[in-house]
Amino acid sequence: MQVLQVQIEVGPDPAEVGRARRWARSRMAGSGIAADEPLAETLVLLVSELVTNAVVHTGCPAVLRLLFGPGGGTVRVEVADRSTAPPLQRHADGGDTHGRGLELVDGLADRWGWQPEGAGKHIWCELDRGAPLFAPVVRESGACEAQRAVTNTA
Repeated sequence: MQVLQVQIEVGPDPAEVGRARRWARSRMAGSGIAADEPLAETLVLLVSELVTNAVVHTGCPAVLRLLFGPGGGTVRVEVADRSTAPPLQRHADGGDTHGRGLELVDGLADRWGWQPEGAGKHIWCELDRGAPLFAPVVRESGACEAQRAVTNTA
């Protein structure tokens, strides 16, 4: 099974979020996801939320990765940053102007999570159009974590 992986570095400036959205749209189009598909708009929103969180909360560059499953299957969005602090899902009140990002991710994605990566972490989410790229694995402790079902990336 072949997985297409593309990535871009995003600077620590909130204006970079718009560039990340445009880049994601162009990569989706190149992978066969039509701009008018509901999946495309949802993916762009997920990219926007995860990149915004990384840029705003770390003040450091981040790396945005998109992974496209074969035949337009699952699409995975990953954002790696240099912070080891775990993401916090907040519950914003009606008048709050911040704090809804991970609530949106939780509501829109089929799955999401985070894990340490090098000197930082990466936060990921997936939307399914077919079979998942990553299968859940249950450890003896009963904890569930994601494991790559595929190791071959293009």
